[in-house]
Amino acid sequence: MSAEKLAFLQNFYTDVTLYVPAEPAADEPAAAPQAPVAVQPAPAPPPAPKPEPAAPPRVSSMPPMAYSKPSAGLERLTSSALHPVAAAGPPAPEAPRPAATTPVAEAPTAPAVPPVMLTPFTVMGDNVQGVILLFRLPSEQFMKVHRNVFLNKMLQALNLVMADVLLVNVESELPVALANLRRELAATRIVAFGKNLLDTTIRNTQIYEPVLFPNLGLAYLASATVDLVEYDVSLKKRLWPGLQRMFLG
Repeated sequence: MSAEKLAFLQNFYTDVTLYVPAEPAADEPAAAPQAPVAVQPAPAPPPAPKPEPAAPPRVSSMPPMAYSKPSAGLERLTSSALHPVAAAGPPAPEAPRPAATTPVAEAPTAPAVPPVMLTPFTVMGDNVQGVILLFRLPSEQFMKVHRNVFLNKMLQALNLVMADVLLVNVESELPVALANLRRELAATRIVAFGKNLLDTTIRNTQIYEPVLFPNLGLAYLASATVDLVEYDVSLKKRLWPGLQRMFLG
């Protein structure tokens, strides 16, 4: 090792003494060892020369080659992790298609029937003289009305008995239709004990005033209910003149 290189290393490793023994030549006898010599620090080496700029790379005229995308496999793994694929199974059955239907012509609807034409009524007794007594009573009370003292005395004053008349009970808040009544019963005179009992007499009659229907051959008289007239003398006095004109006039 040269003395200059030894001095440079001695200066680099501070406080360290470098000792390099001399190597004997192959043909010469080994020399006696010499005492180490202190090496003076050598001057700093000159700065290294600046590298020359590299030449620009040479562009190859070969056509570009297609390279596989190294991250394609990673993207496929990521896509399958984000969007898991459902396990394959049997195909879902298709919904049954509705069968084709042939349009059916609707039957013509019947005209609406007026409610009064459907009003039911109950009949009790005979109709020997064509006289009808019309009521709107509970069923239990109607079944006993033929024994009413007031009614029997009233008929007796008209030269009638209970067996000569027909008792009819309207079983609705609506009036009974006169057409339905005359279809089943041959009536010439009707005495109604209550209001709104006969459809054709609601607007053109007054209480205790007899009304004639010449086209029908029918006379009609409206009165208060039996339980009111029975115990009210003033109502009896108002009813009697109308009965006289209908039956005795």
